Amino acid sequence: MAYISDPVAVFAVLLSVLAGLFFLESTAWGKRFFARVPLLLFAYFVPTVLSNCGLIPSEGDFPLFNFIKQWLLPASLILLVLAVDIKAIVRLGRPVIVLFLAGTASIALGGPIAYLLCSPLIPAEWGEQAWKGLAALAGSWIGGGANFVAVGESVGVDDAILPLMVVIDVAVANIWMAFLLLFAGREKGMDASLGANRETLEVVRESAEKFAKQSRRTPGLSDLFLMLALGFGGTATAWSLAPFLPEIGDIVGIFTWVILLVTVFSIGLSFTPIRNLEGAGASTLGSVFLYLLVTSIGAKADFRQILDPGNMGFLAVGAVWMSIHAGTLLFVRRWIRAPVFFLAVGSQANVGGAASAPVVAAAFHPALAPVGVLLAIGGYVLGTLAGIGCAALLQMAHHSIWS
Repeated sequence: MAYISDPVAVFAVLLSVLAGLFFLESTAWGKRFFARVPLLLFAYFVPTVLSNCGLIPSEGDFPLFNFIKQWLLPASLILLVLAVDIKAIVRLGRPVIVLFLAGTASIALGGPIAYLLCSPLIPAEWGEQAWKGLAALAGSWIGGGANFVAVGESVGVDDAILPLMVVIDVAVANIWMAFLLLFAGREKGMDASLGANRETLEVVRESAEKFAKQSRRTPGLSDLFLMLALGFGGTATAWSLAPFLPEIGDIVGIFTWVILLVTVFSIGLSFTPIRNLEGAGASTLGSVFLYLLVTSIGAKADFRQILDPGNMGFLAVGAVWMSIHAGTLLFVRRWIRAPVFFLAVGSQANVGGAASAPVVAAAFHPALAPVGVLLAIGGYVLGTLAGIGCAALLQMAHHSIWS
């Protein structure tokens, strides 16, 4: 029995953890520290420490954790995706779209290949949970944290394996991000050696600056209530419709339909004036829900499984997987002679999402940071859809390995 077991009190603890972390990030020391170690990692593992010490519950069926998963996750997707400007992304130019989609395809296809190659290193006792955990990771590397959980839940992943996927996500993705930042300091030389056309970068910069100016405003109460109504109203509608839709094998169940329905709903909203809620902080509110989701996952983790050396085979899968992604993008960039900026932002919009794609984009030029945001939002849209497709391929790979 946990020392704090009342759902509201546990909710207060999770909020306090996040408030403390973001306060630290706002300090001079915190800025330097969290620039090297992602805050998201602590959002996962501080609650893990609290639950493993018996302060808060660790049971997967704890009512608060179920509420966060079933309601805050879909609501966060609505608020994160409604800002996507598909027309603006298309206007960014063919090379960046090609590289972004190539990044998505390389992750969706690279996961099953890496799993097949490294399967001898994966402990057999994980069984079906091996491919399901990797499917959740695919959702994260195509979209973000919300897609990580959405895809994982859609395939029935066990909470025990998710912390391992978090370790792989942070370790492998950050190494690749370091290379992308290195490219930023050498972009002109790299583009000159390839003969890449850099004129389109000016078009991208102007489009990004225009989007940032048009969308920014101070939110009012009406904005906040509308965001909440859309998030929870859309989620409630999806939950009411999902039971009437067919379940398809182990991949598409009721929760999967909920996620797909809210994704389609929010894409539809992106073609209406409601998308201007992004300027009032729609994605910020969605991120609040998302971080609460991350803390609830962390609270259910078991340190003993995370530290087990036998589970490091998953790290090998992640390394091979990311190598396939990087190699694919380097080849496609050379083939279409695109500026290295398009490779970097297209990759990070998939692998890093909205948290780090703007950072990588700004490393090339501060005015280009919104480009990372735009493509990362596109990643949220594709994350669940492509992640479920990758899950189906991972399941096929698993059955071929263990048959």
